[in-house]
Amino acid sequence: MLLTVAPATPADGDVLGEIHAESWKLAYGPLFDPAFAEANVADRRTRWHARIGAGDDSILLGLADGRPLALSFFGPSQTRPGLAEIHGFYAHPDGWGSGVSQMLMEATLAQLKEAGYTRAHLWTLRDTPQSRRFYAKCGFTESGGVRDHDFGDGNPLAQVEFEIDL
Repeated sequence: MLLTVAPATPADGDVLGEIHAESWKLAYGPLFDPAFAEANVADRRTRWHARIGAGDDSILLGLADGRPLALSFFGPSQTRPGLAEIHGFYAHPDGWGSGVSQMLMEATLAQLKEAGYTRAHLWTLRDTPQSRRFYAKCGFTESGGVRDHDFGDGNPLAQVEFEIDL
């Protein structure tokens, strides 16, 4: 299997939405009321067109044999000046275990280092053990930071912060 990384372009809005929606549905969907989860999956399919068009942060795609299966969305930290933040990292379930996510994370961290960052952080839901294992495998460590995040249903979920030296 040939694994590659490419910058996302405005033409990739649909594929970004597909990756995000399918990943979110399996990893996060069970944590919500089914109707709320279904609406959020639908929203994730369409939100990427505006995000990639804004051009505020970087978005990379991880491809396996030419098929986009993972995305990374990153830039300056919104809460920790001087640090980079990975705002979103999602892999389509079809790519789980293929190595595409590991390769994409390595490319993301290399790009952040090339941009002059020395540290990066991210937040993930506390109750998603698969993502927490993945970030630890990539060299991230938990910072001890915890915050609640409300996805819009009025039931905040705990997120944990991970950090890495670049």
